Amino acid sequence: MHATFAMNPQSVDIVDAATKDDILEQLSDLFARAYELDATQVLEALVERENLGSTGFGRGVAIPHARITAIKRPIAALLRLKKPADFAAADGMPVDLVFGLLSPEGSGAMHLYSLAEISRLMRDEDVREALCDAPDGEALYGLLTNASDRDAA
Repeated sequence: MHATFAMNPQSVDIVDAATKDDILEQLSDLFARAYELDATQVLEALVERENLGSTGFGRGVAIPHARITAIKRPIAALLRLKKPADFAAADGMPVDLVFGLLSPEGSGAMHLYSLAEISRLMRDEDVREALCDAPDGEALYGLLTNASDRDAA
C-alpha cells in the first residue's frame, strides 16, 4: 500500500477528543490495538516528541510521530476527530485529521521518507476533503489505500 510505512484497516478510527492530550492518548491506544504495542510506551514516545515542538502540520492536520524499539518498520495510524481540536498547529488552526507515525529506533532516512509521504498525502486537498467526509473507518482506510495506489502509478 505505502512505499515507506505499513498501515492496516484496524489503524484508522473516528473519535471524540477535545484536547491534545486526549488526541495523543487515543492515538496511542489505536496504535496499541492495531499493531499489538504497549500503549504506554507509544504515548510516552509521542509526548516526548511533542514536547520538542508541536507536530501540528497546519490546514487541519497533525502528524504526531516518534521512534520506538518495539517495531521493525514504520507504521501509521489515522484518527479523524468528530470535532476539530486545538493542537498548537503552526497555522493556529484546530485539527480534525491526526496521522500518526511510529518508526523503529535508529531509523533515520526511512522515518523522514515516511513523514514526507504522509505530508504529501495530507497536502492533497481532494484527499483531505474525502477523508473529512468519509462515513467510517473502513471508508477512511479505503481512501488512503486508493490515494496511495494512485500516487504510486
